[in-house]
Amino acid sequence: MTADIDFTAFFDATPSPYLVLDTDLVIRYVNPACLRTAGRTEDELTGKYVFDALPENPGFGDDAERDLKASLHRLLDTGTPDTAVLQRYDVPAPDQQNGFEERWWSVIHTPLCGPDGTVKWIIQQVTDVTAFVHSPRARQLSEESPERTEGMAAELYARARELHRLNQELRQAHAREQQVAVTLQEAMLSVPDLDRHTNIAVRYLPATASLNVCGDWYDIVDLPPDRYAVAVGDVVGHGLHAAAIMGMLRSALSAVIRAIPSPAQALEVLGLYARSVDGAMAATAVKVLIDTRSRLIIYSNAGHPPPILLHTDGTCDLLDQATDPPLGTREHHVPRPQAGLSYKPGDILVLYTDGLIERRDEDIDVGLERLTAALAQDRTLAPDLLADALLTRLDVAGGVSDDIALVIICL
Repeated sequence: MTADIDFTAFFDATPSPYLVLDTDLVIRYVNPACLRTAGRTEDELTGKYVFDALPENPGFGDDAERDLKASLHRLLDTGTPDTAVLQRYDVPAPDQQNGFEERWWSVIHTPLCGPDGTVKWIIQQVTDVTAFVHSPRARQLSEESPERTEGMAAELYARARELHRLNQELRQAHAREQQVAVTLQEAMLSVPDLDRHTNIAVRYLPATASLNVCGDWYDIVDLPPDRYAVAVGDVVGHGLHAAAIMGMLRSALSAVIRAIPSPAQALEVLGLYARSVDGAMAATAVKVLIDTRSRLIIYSNAGHPPPILLHTDGTCDLLDQATDPPLGTREHHVPRPQAGLSYKPGDILVLYTDGLIERRDEDIDVGLERLTAALAQDRTLAPDLLADALLTRLDVAGGVSDDIALVIICL
């Protein structure tokens, strides 16, 4: 899944100075951090040849411009990144007319190639290392080596290599952790009985900021000969801890419903169990029993958004007549409510978690209305197509800040 990222906004927000040059070394973009560092305005830099817009200090004859030009031309010739690890390139002093302030930089030039593989743009990233140049460590290097600049460059290069190595290790560790997390989530959401139901579609979207593991879940349990149970739940939080709690609650409810087919009684047992599980308090769940012979839906809800029954004429009923507080929140045991309603062939039952409808600074009723309207528009679609269309219409197909579990049943 590709993230929809505004890269101009990204570069505008980053604290590191960046320039984008064309192959004639003309500045085509400069980010705010670079403007602040250079003490120039966007109009003074954009569209200008880089060394005209940012001339070297004429009072410091160290061939800074020559070295940076050489780096840029190496990149254009080879198409590979080039680095100037330590380079003095002074900037105008804000309080001195025609004056300069000493600055030392580590400069990285990175190519952006076109479809034909040739360099089209050059990204110049600069890091101010002036503080290091004037640090006690730099003075030590100066004493140890007659070539102060070469010694500091070697030190900076060694630090850069070490940082690169550590970053590589972190990326590899993150990739391993993410793979473990995804495997864990897939195992936890495995639903063997789902394979026998071509009339059911399920979707699971983790929160965009999570590690692909969250506290939302769904489950389908066959109760032969002519009934099956469906559940959707939501544990507070994200990440591996929430996923572990989710797995325990889901497994417990799946076991209970096989012995006690009543949704209300099953949620009673689950609520008692939740009180003994650290982190399970305030989890929500809704349990639905579908009797295909009598065409009856029996349900009970523990603090969860109400399922929706979509009729073939486009009208909707909310399953909101048996709603109780979330799991484990009552100090003393109280029987949970249960309700039922009939359905007709072709009706569609939708169970979901709050990430599908809730939006920041918006009443939940607005989200429910948006969901029912979207369902009515695509009610003739098969379950799998309806699930995808619904996520697209609600603008959550690319992920949102909360998890989403979705179950669509064609009755």
